Amino acid sequence: MTMTNNTEPKKSTSKTEWMESASSAKNNGRKFTSLSGKELDICYTPEDINETNYYNEIGYPGEYPYTRGIHHNMYRGKIWTMRQFAGFGTPEDTNQRFKYLLEHGQTGLSTAFDLPTLMGYDSDSVESEGEVGICGVAISSLEDMEILFDGIPLDKVSTSMTINSPAIMIYAFYLAVAEKQGVPFSKLRGTLQNDILKEYIAQKEYIYPPAQSMRIITDMIEYTAKEVPQFNPVSVSGYHIREAGSTAAQELAFTLADGFTYMEHCIARGMDVDSFAPRISYFFNSHLDFFEEIAKFRAARRIFAKRMRNKYGAKDPKSWTLRFHTQTAGCSLTAQQPENNIVRTAIEALAGVLGGTQSLHTNSMDETLALPSDKAVKIALRTQQIIAYEHEVTNVADPLGGSYYVEKLTDDIEAEAEKYFDLIDAQGGVIACIDNGFFQREIADASYRYQKELDNKEKIVVGVNDFIEEDEKIDIPILQISKEVEEKQVKRLKELKASRNNEDVKNAIKSLNKAAADGTNLMPVVLDCARKYVTLGEMCNELKEVFGVYEEQAVF
Repeated sequence: MTMTNNTEPKKSTSKTEWMESASSAKNNGRKFTSLSGKELDICYTPEDINETNYYNEIGYPGEYPYTRGIHHNMYRGKIWTMRQFAGFGTPEDTNQRFKYLLEHGQTGLSTAFDLPTLMGYDSDSVESEGEVGICGVAISSLEDMEILFDGIPLDKVSTSMTINSPAIMIYAFYLAVAEKQGVPFSKLRGTLQNDILKEYIAQKEYIYPPAQSMRIITDMIEYTAKEVPQFNPVSVSGYHIREAGSTAAQELAFTLADGFTYMEHCIARGMDVDSFAPRISYFFNSHLDFFEEIAKFRAARRIFAKRMRNKYGAKDPKSWTLRFHTQTAGCSLTAQQPENNIVRTAIEALAGVLGGTQSLHTNSMDETLALPSDKAVKIALRTQQIIAYEHEVTNVADPLGGSYYVEKLTDDIEAEAEKYFDLIDAQGGVIACIDNGFFQREIADASYRYQKELDNKEKIVVGVNDFIEEDEKIDIPILQISKEVEEKQVKRLKELKASRNNEDVKNAIKSLNKAAADGTNLMPVVLDCARKYVTLGEMCNELKEVFGVYEEQAVF
């Protein structure tokens, strides 16, 4: 017998009506905000995006404004490049790690340099003592770079190099190694970070004043566009801005503003925007807030496409497409219960994939303790491979497109970024905002807000402010860098300086000084210095003589 129920189920006819009912429901007392502090509704509906025009603002993957991805079939056509940051000790040590990673399925190399190299000092400099090879590989000369890439054919592998102030020297060493391998520059693929603006904003590894640094980078972009057409001379990096404590919208806005500043300097040089824009890439953080990060990546593509087409007059669709590398958040890793970092990293990596990244680095679980061990690196790489090949998330382009929540977040982050662009423009642009401390204050305020939320347990970090193991014993092997690394590097450098043709070195350095002073493009001159085994420190010191050294104004 069939029973008939004539009671009509209650259905709200608007979000406002539903919210009135939902507001009386019990909640657990947590603070329901995004990681960036944005207040969140209980749920999202078509009413939240009813003013969004699908074809103008969202569209299809591979079509303007690229909200849903820059390729029509996304990962059906090509899985993202899997990179693991590697660099420690001597060039020989890192060369072995490179080969290990390539043997285990990594598809691109990502090079970390030690602090002396990052700051423009040779390994035998007084300032380098105690830091050689500790946080990355020590590279002082072409000889070091030859060892670093020994047995690695540069026409077969894409290489990313995380270097900024001395990027022009490291780039010259790399090009010179390619010459010695017989590889034409036209076949080289890779990326230099070379983003000095974010150094002034967040990471603080600068040498020269902003105007002179911008001259160097513009020289590099101009040279690369003509001579090394598959290489990215700049990777505009929001990663470090986020690591310094910014919100998602600040990371997005400040990063794109930096990128547009490089564009403007090249255009002012007389370059056609379409001749260089497709080879400037971007580098974002994938943080803990899963949906906010996905929305950030989608908003970034949309903002970039609109500005490149409408403001900078780019005509080539390749100039409209934002290509970016993603790294999981280093600042989200904890020294407490470090195995938990595997889970954090996996979810952050998945956000990067669902957000449409072209390249991905997954952090190792032990990176808050020391440089990652072989085992931790392998787990981090396997995390990417499991996402790529086991979970079927690559079958559909932008699978979260159309989610009311994700689309609303995308719109909101875009709107917030646009407000920041207006604020930056009103103060005279990015360099003016560096000089007056605007970026530093914004990031500091955001970082302080989040720290208060942690202190008040409004946000929970497992193992740090809740679910704590009082007597925790960490049993993870730590990679140690021995004192012999520095001794070996210093010895090799002294032998190089004694055996090279020092008359050629002297003449090359004079040419570098002249080019710096008279405005000649520095890239060919630095490359000539590299071929003659002029060291990184010698070149940096010569440019200091001409350009001076930057001193940051204190911001309170």
